[in-house]
Amino acid sequence: MTITEEILQTIQQYDRIIIHRHMRPDPDALGSQCGLAEILRATFPEKTVYQVGGPVEGLEFLAEMDEIADDLYEGALVIVTDTANAPRISDDRYNLGDKLIKIDHHPNDDPYGDLLWVNTKASSCSEIIADLAFTENLVVTENAARLLYGGIVGDTGRFLYPATTSHTLQIAAKLLDFGFDATKLNRELDQISLDVAKLSGYLYQNLQIDENGAGYVFLDQAILNKYGIKDSDTASLVPLPGTIDVVLAWAVFVEQPEGYYRVRLRSKGPVINELAKRYHGGGHPLASGANAKDQAMCQDIYREIQNLCEKYKKIKSI
Repeated sequence: MTITEEILQTIQQYDRIIIHRHMRPDPDALGSQCGLAEILRATFPEKTVYQVGGPVEGLEFLAEMDEIADDLYEGALVIVTDTANAPRISDDRYNLGDKLIKIDHHPNDDPYGDLLWVNTKASSCSEIIADLAFTENLVVTENAARLLYGGIVGDTGRFLYPATTSHTLQIAAKLLDFGFDATKLNRELDQISLDVAKLSGYLYQNLQIDENGAGYVFLDQAILNKYGIKDSDTASLVPLPGTIDVVLAWAVFVEQPEGYYRVRLRSKGPVINELAKRYHGGGHPLASGANAKDQAMCQDIYREIQNLCEKYKKIKSI
């Protein structure tokens, strides 16, 4: 039995299904979670399917969450999408259900759940959900296709990142055939506020870059307040250093109201997810996140990025 057959068989056994994703959702978290929910509602109209979690932080145009009581978890199947580590699951009631399925594309460092489907070769969790739907002939609605396409576009950086494969493009093409307004969706995903645009200028002006292409910038609370920006608004800023030709790997340190720093790590070559794991984080080889208790720890992280870039350039020059 294939993993898709096993997942479908498990889904068929339950009348109530509750789908979770990670905290601070990005388009792929919402796309995979809510795209799967839409597909299951359309395929199994007799079942009750919920999508739950915390705030969607500026991505309301994609989907919003259901609010449900604790007792609905009794005897329910719980599915978690796009979440590598159990502590990152949004809404900790995920463990109140009868059975738990993990569907993800991050390295499987935390193999939680009763049934796992982790495909690290997939561009996104939304691509995995689309594979499930097309392989098992489930009903894909126009809105489900819109959500999954949005998730793929989000996690591939509009098909720019190395995880984009010919299969990714084939899946995206299939989803486009469902007729949703892709132009509008791409515009919504790409659009930023005037305040974020102004902060982009600050980021470019204050980005520090060493001779090996290791870069960093601090966005402390004073700067965020000056531009009227919340942490959730900074996601669109993270790829910007990568547009600079001499930048190889970088960190954007975002101070939180509690005083610690959220660390967003990106790379064009050096593997950074092992670094992220050492600082209470993780993620993909070229896109990860971590946490630092203060600026001194942020500087420790930056020094490690510098070492990674130096070693990477030496290897490439051999």
